[in-house]
Amino acid sequence: MDNFFLTNLWPGLAVWSLLYISDFVLTMWGARLYPRGANEIVVFEGSYELNPVFQKDVDALRSISPRFILMLVVSNSALAWSWYSLSKLELNLYPFLIGAFVLLELTIHTRHFRNLFLFRAMAQPGLVRGRIEYARSYSLRMSSYELFTFAALYLCVFGFVESSFLLGGTFSCLVNGIGHGRLAGKAKSGSSLAPQE
Repeated sequence: MDNFFLTNLWPGLAVWSLLYISDFVLTMWGARLYPRGANEIVVFEGSYELNPVFQKDVDALRSISPRFILMLVVSNSALAWSWYSLSKLELNLYPFLIGAFVLLELTIHTRHFRNLFLFRAMAQPGLVRGRIEYARSYSLRMSSYELFTFAALYLCVFGFVESSFLLGGTFSCLVNGIGHGRLAGKAKSGSSLAPQE
């Protein structure tokens, strides 16, 4: 039986667009929630946002980001192009691409939900105590490790299911994990962390 989301263009575009938009909404929610008490317990060096493309918009707490809208249009265009053009050449790249986009977003959503849960708990007196500071390089390394973990998970599931959708998710998590690892190597750590008194 054919998979409705993989054999039709519009359902995949709708799911991708909803996930991408909710990623931005959850990012902004977390960025607004963080200074309401969580920043007293956990200090992140640099921007709250790890993706350099969106750091300025997130730091400015912009509800509407031109960069975000551009990337949404570009990503949907890439998916539509893979659907229409490559299918005529009998290259079935669409399931791989939609898997790369959707599974990476689902991976990122787990981080958002964890942050929102933690930040809300940190805003309540006495629930979480102490103080921890993350150098930018360490935050990026943690992100890289988490992305590699999800890449391994999707690859393991691929061993049972053999779906190009899962291979796409494995690939995108792996590539983004490598990217965050490289950014971690370039980050100058400790420069903007508040001094301990």
